[in-house]
Amino acid sequence: MATIGADAPASLSVVRRLEAAGFRAWPASSTFFDGTWAVRLTTSFPAKRLNSVNPLDRSDDADIEARIEAARLRFAEVGRPLLFRQSPLCSPKLAAHLDAAGWSRFGESLVYTADLSEIDLSAGIDRIPIHDGQRYLEASLAVHERPAALRPGLEAVLGAIRPPAAFFVVESEAGAPTAVALAITDNDLAGILDVAVVPAARGQGLGRDLVVTALRHTVHRGARTGWLQVEADNAAGLALYRRLGFREAYRYVYRAPPGVTV
Repeated sequence: MATIGADAPASLSVVRRLEAAGFRAWPASSTFFDGTWAVRLTTSFPAKRLNSVNPLDRSDDADIEARIEAARLRFAEVGRPLLFRQSPLCSPKLAAHLDAAGWSRFGESLVYTADLSEIDLSAGIDRIPIHDGQRYLEASLAVHERPAALRPGLEAVLGAIRPPAAFFVVESEAGAPTAVALAITDNDLAGILDVAVVPAARGQGLGRDLVVTALRHTVHRGARTGWLQVEADNAAGLALYRRLGFREAYRYVYRAPPGVTV
């Protein structure tokens, strides 16, 4: 896959490939298709990516109102609010329909890519990823400050990942987890997910070191293009990834019906 240049808009074929990689890297417990709308639901974990309708073809815009209502009923059956995730693959007609119906926009995120051969990874440490999934699970919950009630859901998500996954944890001298990252090697693609540092340890370079370590691991496994997602209001994350050499490929935003707050 050709790596996206410095903030050049991605071709739709690249967007499709990255969207598919994202679905494999962070799998929903169930996915239904209405035409080319991927309806992703995960009742045990509330992440928006795992609980949203994802239109995947710009020409698929037939029977919009009826299909939205069918999706709403499906989400209501499992107690989830209906959300759409609008990427460049979304039909302009569907986007205009949501605009006209007063659907809100929120959670704008950027998908970044980088040619791994052009990133200086020499300062990274060849850390061996941990093989104890439960240890990573507990560390991720702690570092992200997620409630214990989400443990079963996150465990199910991590256990459903099919491409080779590598779990990285940094611990304090006392043995407490201070940073986590998840690297997914999907053929020549390297996805970096779940990156977080505890508030008390931020600003010390832990995040950068862990991301570089994770990328080095994927390069050793044959990855050539790195990708990750970061929220548009995460200034520190955006700055970190741009310093490393990542550039914006495309953006997506979540849409919610009038009166629905998330």
